[in-house]
Amino acid sequence: MNEDEATGRLAAESLATGDPTGWFERLYTEAGRGEAVVPWDRDAPHGLLAEWTAERRPMGAGRRAVVVGCGYGRDAEHVAGLGFATVAFDISPTAVAAAHDRHPVSAVNYRAADLLAPPAAWRRSFDLVVESMTVQALPTEIRAAAIDAVGELVAPGGTLLVIAAGRADDEPTPAAPPWPLTRAEIDAFGGAGLAPLRVEEIQDQSGVRRWRAEFHRGPVR
Repeated sequence: MNEDEATGRLAAESLATGDPTGWFERLYTEAGRGEAVVPWDRDAPHGLLAEWTAERRPMGAGRRAVVVGCGYGRDAEHVAGLGFATVAFDISPTAVAAAHDRHPVSAVNYRAADLLAPPAAWRRSFDLVVESMTVQALPTEIRAAAIDAVGELVAPGGTLLVIAAGRADDEPTPAAPPWPLTRAEIDAFGGAGLAPLRVEEIQDQSGVRRWRAEFHRGPVR
């Protein structure tokens, strides 16, 4: 069974039981046993994140960042390397344990947490929020709540970076994850009081449509 088939099977089983996020833990558990492959497992940070930080050169000293749905930690390690005090969380405890194992001397604070019920202390407390390909793995019925939850992590004066696969409004929704985001769904990240600074539609080398969107929350007045 290839990685897409495994992901589709686990997601379908979780959705059928009314547990839209339970398949993440099952996937990481099976991957730990060598029975599945995590499709987004890479040796380097996402290229669109690395490109953005090289261009924007965000200054991390004295500032806090959070990486949503961190998986094995590739993006979190990159962000921490910019000097941010970095929290990275995933709903899968197995993924978090694996991230610790892969980065044993990391400065990142890896945590098991649910995006839809994060610690209250995280609300509007991060200067940089990175949401890379997590919301696209969530079904329609919880996606709007997830988008709002991501926005609520951004502190006054802070920045949100969203990276996701994209689809046109008239394209059908795939049967299995990832479920690419429409432009309207990208724009919805601004619903938590965030202003869009730049929304890019990018076609990668494999021909896949991607979104890279940057949002900003104004300072407290």
